[in-house]
Amino acid sequence: METPFSHPDRNLALELVRATEAAAIRAMPYVGRGDKNAADGAAVDAMRKFLGTVNFQGTIVIGEGEKDNAPMLFNGEVVGNGYGPECDIAVDPIDGTSLTAAGRGNAISMLAVSDRGSMLDASTVFYMEKLVSNADGVGVLDLGQSLTDNIRELAKAKGKPVSEIRVAILDRPRHADAIEEIRTAGAHTRLILDGDVAAGINAARSDSRIDMSYGVGGSPEGVATTCAIKALDGFIQGRLMPKSDEERTNGAAAGLKFDYVYSADELVSSDNTFFVATGVTDGDLVRGVRRDGAWLRTESIIFRARSGTVRRVSSDYLASRWLSE
Repeated sequence: METPFSHPDRNLALELVRATEAAAIRAMPYVGRGDKNAADGAAVDAMRKFLGTVNFQGTIVIGEGEKDNAPMLFNGEVVGNGYGPECDIAVDPIDGTSLTAAGRGNAISMLAVSDRGSMLDASTVFYMEKLVSNADGVGVLDLGQSLTDNIRELAKAKGKPVSEIRVAILDRPRHADAIEEIRTAGAHTRLILDGDVAAGINAARSDSRIDMSYGVGGSPEGVATTCAIKALDGFIQGRLMPKSDEERTNGAAAGLKFDYVYSADELVSSDNTFFVATGVTDGDLVRGVRRDGAWLRTESIIFRARSGTVRRVSSDYLASRWLSE
């Protein structure tokens, strides 16, 4: 049987992690300073510079920033040094800009990469309903059934009572009914303030206390999360949620489907995916950037679907080379 060990190849993510590390470090001085756009702008500039050194031909299929006029790596931007494989990129220099500005946990710098032409380009529709779990949810969960039924079926698949199921969901007014349904079903909520990428990944990890992630969040985050879920053999589905007639019209013109449940393979058709995240602030997925005397330490996590690999990377940087004192 052929395995990744039989024919080892280059792990692009080990180069990409330098870009998320740089973005997280540059954002660190803005943690708790109340200016999310300044933090995002610093992270964007750093990520763009470091992506330019990577040996690939990357096209940003889904960039962040359009929905709130924030700084951004724009859709269609070409990054990399022009050599190597052609790739699609979903990028968010800071997933959790509000968390960063407030000094709260779970902000990350992240990017996801797959073979060129394999990512669903949902850039015309900013929001997506998402359902994520680990492998226990495969063949069990479905956005086409009620949230209550999904909770009950997942509990059966996991072999534990509903009362032990924990569901991560963004704490937003739009989720008031879903939060009530989760609790009425007998499960627990894990309310998150922002940044549902980390919540989705944690739901797919076997060692996490989160069993399921659900809710309406960013479409870019849904596609990026899929790249990590594929490395974990987890479950994800998405359903686009246009917020206006204009979004629906633009989405339809781009070939997107509405009132339709996208599977993982429809969100990202390639199994050659990479996902890289570096902590900006401390969270369940990774620790944030921290200073220890003259040094800065970052923690990153790297997922690669083809080899089924998850790596954690700690890096130390001389602060004097990176921050203005």
